[in-house]
Amino acid sequence: MNPSCGRCNLVVYPTEKVNCLDKYWHKGCFSCEVCKMTLNMKNYKGFEKRPYCNAHYPKTNFTCVADTPENLRLKQQSQMQSQVRYREDFEKNKGKGFSVVTDTPELQRIKKSQNQISNSKYHEDFERRKMGGEVPVHKPSNPGPGAFQPPAAPKNIHSEQDPEPVQPAAAAPPSSGKRYRAVYDYAAADEDEVSFVDGDVIIDVQTIDEGWMYGRVERTGQQGMLPANYVE
Repeated sequence: MNPSCGRCNLVVYPTEKVNCLDKYWHKGCFSCEVCKMTLNMKNYKGFEKRPYCNAHYPKTNFTCVADTPENLRLKQQSQMQSQVRYREDFEKNKGKGFSVVTDTPELQRIKKSQNQISNSKYHEDFERRKMGGEVPVHKPSNPGPGAFQPPAAPKNIHSEQDPEPVQPAAAAPPSSGKRYRAVYDYAAADEDEVSFVDGDVIIDVQTIDEGWMYGRVERTGQQGMLPANYVE
């Protein structure tokens, strides 16, 4: 049985049949819905199973969503959930006193340099103990403001013996010839750093990187790391 045309609903015979858009058409009936221009399989455009020419093809437009009471309620609920979560995270991290620092290549290099200096100092003290010598304890005579001062040892009021004389510190390594003068006061923030005051002379200076140096304070004999922008 021959099918009917999708436009005129008349019988379509095989010699004039066009099969397109899930329908059968007469060749003359396969035309644009607006201008009635005859179309073929190369120049038609289908929309909702209807043929159109390129000029009259319906344009798809975006629809705007109205601010209905339901949409406004959902929007307000989302904002409240975001604020609650932010406050929970804030209260959870409150008082921890830390901030996330990015592990950049520069920080990794500084950390590696500090570890190497600490290791060399540890091995030096270990060798001195192994040879029977005492490790010198550097105590600044006049530490700068804010410098850490260990508590004084309790005195034995019942002892009548004189205190033993303090053995002299081990000889310092030979100076490399580089000397700097402190232009600011600095208090050591770590055990491998050195404290000094304005005007102190820093000797045996070795440059670690652009921001840090390693040297010995001539006034106190204390040696360790120091910031490069505090001396000249």
